Amino acid sequence: MINTQQIAAVLVVIEDSDEDFDTVTEAVARSGVTAEVRRATTGEAGITLLRELAPDCPAIVLMDLNTPGTDGREALTALKKDPALKSIPVVVLSTSANPKDVGFCYAAGANVYHVKPVRYPEHLNLVTNIVSYWFNCVVLVAAEGNKL
Repeated sequence: MINTQQIAAVLVVIEDSDEDFDTVTEAVARSGVTAEVRRATTGEAGITLLRELAPDCPAIVLMDLNTPGTDGREALTALKKDPALKSIPVVVLSTSANPKDVGFCYAAGANVYHVKPVRYPEHLNLVTNIVSYWFNCVVLVAAEGNKL
């Protein structure tokens, strides 16, 4: 049985690394999720993209912290302060295990924080599990709170 939420939702990936983005797209394919994947390489571009999608499309954000320009920390803060975007779940996936980064992200409203594994197989497995969980087990809402 196909979850209709899968088709209607978008995975917004804020990631500047081509290799890490390729891992996400492979993970989506492996998970069987049919959601659209949209990419932004800076935090500012990610916020712009989310504003274009809102309020009609439920989305999940997979965010790297260390992007050029407006980084993930600034983007997370802006997203969670924006009334039209603040209900969008944010999954932080960063190479940083620094407790200050982890604490900052949770205080700013991140839903979950994962440290990227160094080895590719573990990284792919983690992202596959993240995608599968958020698209198959969680009930999503559109940005302004309209449940799908």
